Amino acid sequence: MNIIVSHPTGNRNVRAVISSLNEAGMLAEFNTTLAANPAAGWIKFLPAGLRQEWLRRTFPIPQQKIWTHPSREVARMLLPKMGLKSYTRHEVGWACVDAVYRDFDRVAAKRLIETAGKQKVQAVYAYEDGALETFKAAKRLGLKCIYDLPIAYWETGRKLMYEEADRLPAWASTLGGGIRDSDGKLARKTEELDLADAVVGPGKFVLDSLPDWARNKEIYMAPFGSPKPAAISESPVSKKDNKKPLRVLFAGSMGQRKGLGDLFAAMKLLNRSDVELVVMGALQAPMEFYKNELFNFTYEAGRPHDQVLALMRSCDVFCLPSIVEGRALVMQEAMSQGLPLIITPNTGGADLIIEGETGFLVPIRSPEIIAEKILWFLENRNLIPEMGKKAIEHSALYTWENYGSGIVKSILQY
Repeated sequence: MNIIVSHPTGNRNVRAVISSLNEAGMLAEFNTTLAANPAAGWIKFLPAGLRQEWLRRTFPIPQQKIWTHPSREVARMLLPKMGLKSYTRHEVGWACVDAVYRDFDRVAAKRLIETAGKQKVQAVYAYEDGALETFKAAKRLGLKCIYDLPIAYWETGRKLMYEEADRLPAWASTLGGGIRDSDGKLARKTEELDLADAVVGPGKFVLDSLPDWARNKEIYMAPFGSPKPAAISESPVSKKDNKKPLRVLFAGSMGQRKGLGDLFAAMKLLNRSDVELVVMGALQAPMEFYKNELFNFTYEAGRPHDQVLALMRSCDVFCLPSIVEGRALVMQEAMSQGLPLIITPNTGGADLIIEGETGFLVPIRSPEIIAEKILWFLENRNLIPEMGKKAIEHSALYTWENYGSGIVKSILQY
């Protein structure tokens, strides 16, 4: 079987899919906007920051199997740096993310029609928001359409976020673009799913969010991989001073989609000087807003991945009480560094929790229960080292190789 994979920007899970398909001899081509060749001599002349950003677009397959359509994505990256931010405004800007996805999808669909026969393609594998025209072209050619849905289906997500806007109106502005998506964008998402023959999701929450009319499709759950685990002897739990405050880490976009308002409420309920909340992530509101909601948390700005892992090793527990996710990679990153979890089922990571051993699963919208679990860790600090060890061991069961090979096996069985 020959498959074309299409994704405008690429990320860790896309790389795992194309790598596994290539190793299985099933990858006809990978379509994207930008792809860096790390062997190109000119890269060394770029400034360090730009060079690092460019090399993020490196993919683990032969260059001859990569087709790119770079123009609009280059504009999206450069125009804001030139002071032309209006061009990237949500949905309406000429070089906004949605415009990049639509333009790429249109051109990739045209290429599919021109090359599918020559490459003996039998299926296309595409992702939410960038699959509609590709799937339409595939249907005309009699090809199978495999749809990767990385986050909860839009109807579920939108319903939950509207409820959050009503429940916590002060946090409504932090809910992100999803709550502002136009009817046209939502209609495209629905049509993409309708055209799909098979759906791949990273966790139970995503797959459970599918509407009833899509339940007859082939459905595969493929949990993401974890980073390389810390050695048990290097994990934070083996080096902690229990006389210091318990450090509870939140990492992610600082909004109520990820439940930060509920975590702040839990900290206010606790009102303990021996618990420190560490928050790392991108601001979704001015810092004054967050400090008005909880004045005594520790803010950490975003940083390179290795420094994120180092910050995790300086903490004791990881808490992510999300309302809507796909499968937050940061959970497995925290586990790999020895942190037990406090998470909701809506993080997509319910399978990561062995209750009382790798952490605790709490309901969404439950500050009281979050506070109860943080207090449990505070009162049972002697148990954290063993829980951290089990978190490392459990996260190590989830590998990127298994993620990619699992999707390949599912496709072959289908």
